[in-house]
Amino acid sequence: MASAGVSLYPLARPLLFALDPEQAHDLTLASVDLMAATGALRLATGARVKDPVELMGLRFGNRIGLAAGLDKNGAHIGAWAQMGFGFVEVGTVTPRAQPGNARPRVFRLPARRALINRMGFNNDGLDAFVANVERQRGQLAQHAILLGLNIGKNADTPIANASDDYVAGLSRVWPVADYVTVNVSSPNTQHLRQLQGADELAHLLGTLDRARGALTRRHKRTVPVLLKIAPDLDDEQIEAIAAALVRHRMDGVIATNTTLSRTAVQGQPHAQEAGGLSGAPVLEPSNRVIRALRQQLPAGFPIVGVGGVMSGADAATKLEAGADLVQLYTGLIYRGPGLVRECALALRTAAARRRTGGTSPR
Repeated sequence: MASAGVSLYPLARPLLFALDPEQAHDLTLASVDLMAATGALRLATGARVKDPVELMGLRFGNRIGLAAGLDKNGAHIGAWAQMGFGFVEVGTVTPRAQPGNARPRVFRLPARRALINRMGFNNDGLDAFVANVERQRGQLAQHAILLGLNIGKNADTPIANASDDYVAGLSRVWPVADYVTVNVSSPNTQHLRQLQGADELAHLLGTLDRARGALTRRHKRTVPVLLKIAPDLDDEQIEAIAAALVRHRMDGVIATNTTLSRTAVQGQPHAQEAGGLSGAPVLEPSNRVIRALRQQLPAGFPIVGVGGVMSGADAATKLEAGADLVQLYTGLIYRGPGLVRECALALRTAAARRRTGGTSPR
């Protein structure tokens, strides 16, 4: 039954790709919710692969997760819980609701299995976001799925005041998150990536570290905090970020966001559209950053690999590069929900091979 359900996606994809990408996105989310409500989604995707791993004081059911961006408002958490993920990350959410950038703002590059988006943190704001999470937390608990909440800054907040938005986000999501991701790497909010600079990052992470201490005492619960970084970093920048992660006691790093590079898609329709490129072309740039981080960070420091995963074999390359967990986004659009189980199985095999010395992080 599972294989029959999964095999339907190749039939549906041409119909979805005939629509505007955002229309297709909304239709897909509505369909996923309907399938989840009727129980059809779980039948279509099969039982979740068991591959438990403990990181950051959390127990992940398996190593494959949903990346932030697909469900910006946390409105479809119950559906993701049935799709076989070990963990789900939703957002990016900003303190105040904002529409994001003008449409059209999402473009497909099918020949390269890629997307370009310049969405710009379109979301309904923290209050709506947290309400959605609270409404669906029970479904996550039922399936033992961990939930990451991804926070950012509003577009009209000056970079000099960015830490205020991040502290507001951290404070609001703290009671309902299993972990929190600090997104400083989207290319679609003006000047946001400046926060990856040494001085700016030190100020932001220092501020968040102090806020985290106060929140831990107030709520009597510890929540891991991770930083999400870009693939467009040189070795010196990666070294500085790694040092800052350790210095300011961050719990993990997510590598990477979308890229501004167009080298792999030159000559393709839409290749020159502004925004971040995701999909197959980001696999190796993301893995390069993962390898560099693994060399710079202390042994055991958690790395979540994301970018360009279009198959189970792609997912395994991230563990080989040094990641502990892997996330999907664009691969789901091109491959459908069957990719989740494929990656979970591949990661289980790769992790077992790594434990027995078959491979080691480069």
